[in-house]
Amino acid sequence: MNLQINNPWLHRFSVLTAVSTLVLVGIGGLVTSHGVGMSVPDWPTSYGYSMFALPISTWLTGGIFHEHTHRLWASFVGVLVVALTRWMGGKKSRLPLTVIGVVEILLGFAFLKISPDLKGAGHFLSGIGSVVLLGGIVWVKNKPSAGRLPVLGWTAFWLVQLQGLLGGLRVVLDSQVVADVRLGTAFGIFHGCLGQGFLVLLAVIALMASRWWVQQRGCGIKSNPAGRWFLFATILIFVQLLIAATMRHQHAGLAIADFPKAHGQWWPDMSAEAVAGYNAQRVEVTTSEQITTFQIGLQMTHRIVACFILLAVSSCAWKARKVQSLKPLAFIWLGLIVIQFALGAWTIWSNKAADVATAHVVVGALSLVTGALGCLISFRRQTVSAASPEVPFQK
Repeated sequence: MNLQINNPWLHRFSVLTAVSTLVLVGIGGLVTSHGVGMSVPDWPTSYGYSMFALPISTWLTGGIFHEHTHRLWASFVGVLVVALTRWMGGKKSRLPLTVIGVVEILLGFAFLKISPDLKGAGHFLSGIGSVVLLGGIVWVKNKPSAGRLPVLGWTAFWLVQLQGLLGGLRVVLDSQVVADVRLGTAFGIFHGCLGQGFLVLLAVIALMASRWWVQQRGCGIKSNPAGRWFLFATILIFVQLLIAATMRHQHAGLAIADFPKAHGQWWPDMSAEAVAGYNAQRVEVTTSEQITTFQIGLQMTHRIVACFILLAVSSCAWKARKVQSLKPLAFIWLGLIVIQFALGAWTIWSNKAADVATAHVVVGALSLVTGALGCLISFRRQTVSAASPEVPFQK
């Protein structure tokens, strides 16, 4: 079977999809920073309207703008991902996309008929199914991409649907509590973390669809420690992401309102009496919730992990300084971490201003992506791939 080893337009489209997803992460960050995730209380409809038919007069009101824009942009990214999956899968993807689309549409109509309580799920499935079906019946002549790209495309296809579902469940189950955990908070944390993982996947696809990636085939070099440091630092950043998502989705404001000290000390007193005193002294306009010992401990952990990340990425830059393919990326990564560190401090000094906190989220996402790509480039240079037959680069 002829495989499409490289297509510059596929690479450009995959970059567009990844950049659009980064924008989506930023919009989602604004929603959380402004605390307006429930400004549109129904899903997948918006105040009873199809999300694409919500009146402009309603859309431009208060926090509805951020949440509704997030939903519309997420739909746009979903369409891009379906197209990307179709493109990389070639003719072979036509049948599965068609079948999946038809099944999702039928399930959607079935849910609409079964119960009014399943109306949201019915609209969601029938809407997604229509887009997927359209992807299956058009654009039938292109060759499938080589290597792992089709598999990665299908992974992105399922993840974008899961991500949309999690975003919806975060709304419709917001008030439900299970084992003292508010489901809206739990789904929000998972939604935020999966969104950044999804962004990394699309960035990986963009890299593997590039001409540079094909040219590196067979250019193996001896193992160098930079790759292991890239992996270690990237794992640290992902752990930091989990901590940050947990902090943000609790909507408790700043558990520690000063920096570099914490409640006036290098390590704060976290006794029950001290925490009660902190709550008595708090003056915040963004929340009325009380802070807890757990939240203070979580923010201190966040600060400590940030220091370890700075040290780890600095080590990456030092060890990669003589590796031509990694040196520029390593120093860009270090620059991002320094900016991220400064934004973290600014977030505290600005009393968690929404624009600053959102910039902190976006630069964090870029840092995670940069680390993941650095790992991929490093290990690509250390292995000789003998995957698929190659054809010349297509101009």
